[in-house]
Amino acid sequence: MILNEPQLAENIGSVARVMANFGLSDLRLVRPRDGWPQERAWASASGAHWPLDDAKVFDTLEAAIADLKLVYATTARPRETRLPIYTPRESAGHLAEEVAQGRAVGLLFGGERAGLETDDIALCQAIVSIPIDERFRSLNLAQAVSINAYEWKMTQDDRPWRKFEQNVEEPADQAALLGLYGHLEDELEKAGFYHPPEKKPSMVRNLRAPLARARLSDQEVRTFRGVITALSKGRGRVLAKLAEKAKKEAP
Repeated sequence: MILNEPQLAENIGSVARVMANFGLSDLRLVRPRDGWPQERAWASASGAHWPLDDAKVFDTLEAAIADLKLVYATTARPRETRLPIYTPRESAGHLAEEVAQGRAVGLLFGGERAGLETDDIALCQAIVSIPIDERFRSLNLAQAVSINAYEWKMTQDDRPWRKFEQNVEEPADQAALLGLYGHLEDELEKAGFYHPPEKKPSMVRNLRAPLARARLSDQEVRTFRGVITALSKGRGRVLAKLAEKAKKEAP
């Protein structure tokens, strides 16, 4: 479980208690508002101390998910990010398939005040949205974790999920994908792609979403980065030739 910018120590402790209920222990905290550790979290965990004892703290969300093969974002508001949307039951099935293949996965939860930002969701491969009444869509952080953790536990106790074919290539981890995103976005910046400039954030999200959905393998990431490098070098040669020609033709 990844908590992005959690605010209250009591909520972190309640999340740890839920995780212990359903056999989960890997807790990752991204920029907790009041720092870490916080004694009130242990008090709220009611004895479920092991997720808190081993909790990892990160300065950025990118660092928190870098070693994971698949990350789903939990939010009641999908916003403009164009990613698949699943219920907790559907997502638990997908995550269980990945774990059965030895792949590290994560569920991302936003802070209590505003949830996840669009840019945070864009780092993930899909969205998990709990089907609750439209008249009141606010859930406590631990409640949201408990619903997803319960569905996960059900996949472990009685798992009818199909196995992935053994010859399918391993998907790239998030660090490799982030490297690809940065490489592509830097070259597009040099080429003047982001126009008008104020639309750059939405354009970047629209570029990342299809790449995230594709579940690229490490080899595919390397191939795409090779393509980007080749195109950028080709553009550089064309510009050099044009500059040379202009120099020769100058009076």
